[in-house]
Amino acid sequence: MVRAADRPLLGIVLMLGFCILAPMGDATAKLLGERLPVGQLVTIRFILQAVFLVPFMLLAPSTLRMPRRVLWLIVLRTALHIVGIGAMFLSLTVLPIAEAIAIAFVMPFIMLLLGHFVLGEEVGPRRMIACSVGFVGTLLVVQPTFMAVGPWALLPLLVAVAFSLFMLVTRGIAKDVDPIALQFVSGFMACTVLIPVMLLLDGSGLPHLDLEMPVRHEWLLLGLLGLLGTCGHLLMSWSLRFAPGATLAPVQYLEIPVATLIGWVVFSALPNGLAALGIAITLAAGLYIVLRERSLSRAARPAPGSAPGAAE
Repeated sequence: MVRAADRPLLGIVLMLGFCILAPMGDATAKLLGERLPVGQLVTIRFILQAVFLVPFMLLAPSTLRMPRRVLWLIVLRTALHIVGIGAMFLSLTVLPIAEAIAIAFVMPFIMLLLGHFVLGEEVGPRRMIACSVGFVGTLLVVQPTFMAVGPWALLPLLVAVAFSLFMLVTRGIAKDVDPIALQFVSGFMACTVLIPVMLLLDGSGLPHLDLEMPVRHEWLLLGLLGLLGTCGHLLMSWSLRFAPGATLAPVQYLEIPVATLIGWVVFSALPNGLAALGIAITLAAGLYIVLRERSLSRAARPAPGSAPGAAE
């Protein structure tokens, strides 16, 4: 049953925006990762997230007043965010963008189960079937390259676990915290951890934690990376204010065809026939759940002149 406070169609539209911006950010990170260390990319991405949102915080400083419980959850969310983004950026140094995202897309399935068993969200048989079909499509997209890249292929699985928990925490606080304030505080917290770590470990012999001076075009790409990451996760945070994680989980599968298109345009990497079939199945499962939620949303609205709650 759709909760009265939820607006699932709006949540789906916002999540679709995230599914477009997130692969664009990943492609930008892959381009930058060819020369700049991953740790530096992650740090700059969070610095820019905080900087971009400073003007909004100056206009509404009261939104920074949060209960202690919420602040501790934001600390946990920020740690999961750092792990998830770091693992994804690192995987993109060795994997094609579509493949990295496809492997990570056990995430909506994990998130569906977490939403059901941890948050008590309703997961009907049609949602479960749609998620399962989308997961089968994901398996068809994933190419058997584990032998070629070794344990690096497991990094997207770490991304899936980290972001499943990340979205679970976000759903738990999304209705209590302004999304812009949430992103600003999260970016600031990440900076207080990442900047000292990068300064201390520069030159330590760990290549992904060294510091390199970007050239002019790389500064532009770094700015784009920060902007895409900030806007994308704002859309994701807003989406979780209006729809349960179980509703949004299948929609996220649409990130795979977007990533495939970007991989083809930017990196000239196109999936083979089997992967293309998987993408089509994934897309069909995502579109089905959108239509299903539209039907549920209409059914949940009270008929004109009916008593409140009559449609529940």
